[in-house]
Parts: sequence; structure tokens; C-alpha cells
Amino acid sequence: MMAVNPLTTMSAGHPTFPCSEALLEQALAVIPLGSQTFSKSLTQLPRGVSPFFVDRAEGPWFWDVDGHRFLDLTNGLACITLGHRNPLVDQAVRTQLERGVTFSLPHPLERQVAELIIAMVPCAEMVRFGKNGTDATSGAIRLARHCTGRDRVAICGYHGWQDWSIGTTSRHGGIPLSVRELSHTFPYNDLSALAELLAAHPGEFAAVILEPMNIAWPQPGYLEGVQALAHQHGALLVFDETITGFRFSNGGAQALFGVTPDLACFGKGLANGYPLSALTGRRELMERISEIFFSGTFGGETLSLAAAKAVLELLSSQPITEQLAAAGQQLAERVSKISADLGLAEVFGLSGHPSWMIWSIRDHANAGNSEIRTLLLQELYSRGIFTIGSHNISAAHDQPCLDLVVQAYSEVLPLLSEALMTAGGVGERLRCDPLVPLFRVR
Repeated sequence: MMAVNPLTTMSAGHPTFPCSEALLEQALAVIPLGSQTFSKSLTQLPRGVSPFFVDRAEGPWFWDVDGHRFLDLTNGLACITLGHRNPLVDQAVRTQLERGVTFSLPHPLERQVAELIIAMVPCAEMVRFGKNGTDATSGAIRLARHCTGRDRVAICGYHGWQDWSIGTTSRHGGIPLSVRELSHTFPYNDLSALAELLAAHPGEFAAVILEPMNIAWPQPGYLEGVQALAHQHGALLVFDETITGFRFSNGGAQALFGVTPDLACFGKGLANGYPLSALTGRRELMERISEIFFSGTFGGETLSLAAAKAVLELLSSQPITEQLAAAGQQLAERVSKISADLGLAEVFGLSGHPSWMIWSIRDHANAGNSEIRTLLLQELYSRGIFTIGSHNISAAHDQPCLDLVVQAYSEVLPLLSEALMTAGGVGERLRCDPLVPLFRVR
């Protein structure tokens, strides 16, 4: 396939995606939503102006099945921190592949990677591996319930698809009411709300689980306050660091903010795209995993462990997480300036940590946020920039890459500003149906 220059050929006309569309029709016949992952499906991508299938990737780029090259700002839903096909990670995997993948006994890599995590993460005294973030968070909740002898869970943020978590959202089909009633949500940065929730069911909460940061920064003393409230009520504090771990800092958000939880869960940034997650925590808690059943055939699969070992050694020897933050901060400042200069700051902005910034889109008098979001995606895709609404920075995003992204926004945001000047102006510029608003996990 011929690679397409993202900022010349594609912006000269409207790119088409015939191969993606054909593959999507075939996939929809055998796969619900056409994808194994909700966030990679047509629920997130405006059909007719989006690629749906990737062919290959390298560094900061991927090529879709129609041959278009995209600068990747999604990076496998934030699991790619070093860039696609990092040479050191690839070589580690090739070397291990020649020795085998899954064995009839544990492999030394299990201990080696666990030791690297323990050296980097404040709360980690022992480690148990899984494959997805949901494995780790669900293991943490089961362990917390076992150790405390309690059933209720206080939840803030997104923690995967298991019943105890997703049952608190509108996507609770198939989850018994008796299970849903044991999970309670609380808003971020609101200590009084958490205090009221815990007090309403004294002695019944096993755990308080939250993403230590997602869209908003923690207010001064907030995480410390959550920790104090959890312990005051006899509950364990669990940090879900599936995204923040090995991205915000080498030791995750707990190291960045100086608050050490009882248990913590890691995933996406652990192995640069290879499937691996980890449950970590205090020794006296983790040792009790032997009393519950948290086990999987592929927990010790060695290709992912070899990748993780290479990633963690690289993070330990180079200032990768600082590089991610610096690149993301520069990009956010430049894009925010364009938005502010156009008077769009009340409509479009960026929130979160610089290494993982999320679009904040608000309704406008002349267009709803779904229309605005769709137009932004449509126009960024036509300029070879791929995102589903965030800046997931990787170490492969060098200065020329950042400049390409800013150039694209400098063309797209003025177009949005002009479209918002008249009622229906955004809709008139869409070459597809606007995305349908879906349930929010954060």
C-alpha cells in the first residue's frame, strides 16, 4: 500500500475508506459492533469519514487498510507509551519467542518483572499478574472483600467491565440487582460526598476504589482525605492506576501525588501494547490472594512479561515519563492558544495530565457537543491526525510530530469557529451522521 502524506494529499480532498467500510460490514456479521473493544468500534468513530481497521504501525504512525498514514494520538487507548514497535521491546519479545511463550511451570520473568514493579511503585510489596485492567481491579475488589469481611464498594471513575463496576452505569444489562446494590459511586474532588456515603452504611464498605486522577487534578489534600476516610471506616484504599501507572510517573499517580494506597492496579503502560496487568499492594494483604481464587492460564505468558521487563528497564534508565509530560504540555498550550484566540475556549478545551489530555467539548447555542465532536474528528482525520478525543502521548511524538498536530488544529479550529457562527453551520459541514451520545464512564 502507498503511504499518504497526512497534511498534503489527504487535506487536498476528502479521504475515502472503501477497504475499511468493506471490512466493517464483514466484521459486523460475526463480531458485535465489529470490534472486540468498545472504544475502537463504530460507537466512537463517525462512519464515512473514519478509518476502522489498521494495517500496521511504527513509531508515532499507523497505516490503515486503505493506505492512509495517520499520526497516532490514541496509541492503543493509551497503552503505547514508547511508540509502536519500540526496537528494544521488539527485540526482547523476539528473543523470548525463540525460547517459548507459555509453559507448564512458572518462568523467571514473573519474578524479574515483579521485582522491577516493586522497586518503582510505593505501595507494591508483592505482585500478581493478569491480562487486562479489569483483571487487576476485580482481583483487588475480591481481595478487599475477603480481607475485610465486607461487601460494599465505593467507586469513582472507570474500572472495567465486571459486574461490580459497570453495574453502576446505564450499561448494566445482565447484572443482578443484588450485585448492583453493593456498588456506590461518589464524585471526584468531593470529600463530603464520600464521607456521607461511607457514613450511610457504617461498617459495610470493603474498599474505596478510584482513579487517583483522570480529567481533573486532585484538589490539595483530596487524595489524603480519601485515604483517611477509607481507613476511618475500616475500608481499604485501592488506586486504579491502569492509565496513570508508568505514564504519569514511574511510580504512577501515587508517587506523583505522594499518597500510598493499600492496593493498586496497573495495566496499559506496563508493556507498551502487550497484554499485561498487575495487582500490587501491601504484603499482608497480597499474601491472602492464596485464600481467594485469582488465577489465569496466561498470567505468566512470557512475551508480555519480556516486553514489560524491557519497558520498565527503559523507564528506569531514561526520563520517559518526564518526556511524555513535556510533549503533552507543549501540545496542550499551543492548541489551547489557538482555541482561545478564536474565542472557542468555552466550547473546546483540554483537561487532564499532559501525558493524557482529554477533549472537553461543551454545547454551543448553534450546535450540540456531539455535532462539534464529530466535525473535529472528521477534519482531523482528513489531515492525517487520529484521535478519539484525547492526546495520549508517546515517546515517539517528537517535535515534528507535535508541529504536525498543531498545524492540523490551526486549520480545523477556525473551520469550527466559522461553522458555529450560524445555526446549523456545523451540521452542514458534516459529511457523515453525527455521533450518538453514549453512556459516560468518567
